[in-house]
Amino acid sequence: MAFFKRELGPVESFENALKRKRSARQKMAERLSLTEKVLEEQRAAARRLAVAGATDGQLDRVETKMRSVEDRARGQRAELAELDEQIASTERALAEAVAQRDRNKLADSILAVAAAIEQAVPRFDSSAIALVEAATKGVALPPEATRFSASVDEMRREVLSTADLICWELRSVAVRTRAGNANVALGAPGEPDQGPSPVIEKKLIYTLSSLLWREGDEVRTVPAFTLVGLPTLLLPVALRHQHVDYLSARRVQTLIQVHGSGSFNEEPRQDDPEIVDLDALAETAEEAAGAANVA
Repeated sequence: MAFFKRELGPVESFENALKRKRSARQKMAERLSLTEKVLEEQRAAARRLAVAGATDGQLDRVETKMRSVEDRARGQRAELAELDEQIASTERALAEAVAQRDRNKLADSILAVAAAIEQAVPRFDSSAIALVEAATKGVALPPEATRFSASVDEMRREVLSTADLICWELRSVAVRTRAGNANVALGAPGEPDQGPSPVIEKKLIYTLSSLLWREGDEVRTVPAFTLVGLPTLLLPVALRHQHVDYLSARRVQTLIQVHGSGSFNEEPRQDDPEIVDLDALAETAEEAAGAANVA
């Protein structure tokens, strides 16, 4: 019967190497301690002989033994210092291996979320289609049923598009996490509670221009070609002037393939001449509508 030795991972390999080196260092330290004791004895013997007026031959022999022990102690100190360097190097390698193992686990968990979303999408799609079909079975449909069916179908297409996008984002984050260059803060302490803030209804949208708007006291800026939650009050004017588009739009799908979702794009400066102030744009549109009504 054949037995196969399990291949060790990097963490286990470095842990075993570290144990061996620490054990070797302990043995070398014990040997050096014994050697230094012998050296002290040799020095004490040489001192006694010299004080007692020993012959030159006796002094030569004791000095020879003392130098031999000193050489051995010097060599053992050098070996001990080298072992210390090896232990420090192995500890650094072990720390990096542990960090990489943790990054791999986190990346695998992110990929598992993406896979779970992809597995759930077909069930959602089937249920949404069934709901649309159920609302359109009648021969003479009331307007409410027609609007409901259209709303569900639009929501279905948007969810499918968003699911594709979030799965692509999750896989990108997983790759960066595994490589060690992603800023993924799990379990990080939250910001201190500043009290309830007014709820602003938003719509997930894709920007075609650099945008600026205000949410209470905060000024938001986002670059072009970015997935963002835009206040629904500003959505009509942004759509009308072609500064944003829905995720289900065909051109948005192409732009996502080219530019991604823009999660890591640099935010534009507020004084950027290319940035579009949506609040100002909405105010201008309201003034124009008011003037038209007066006329």
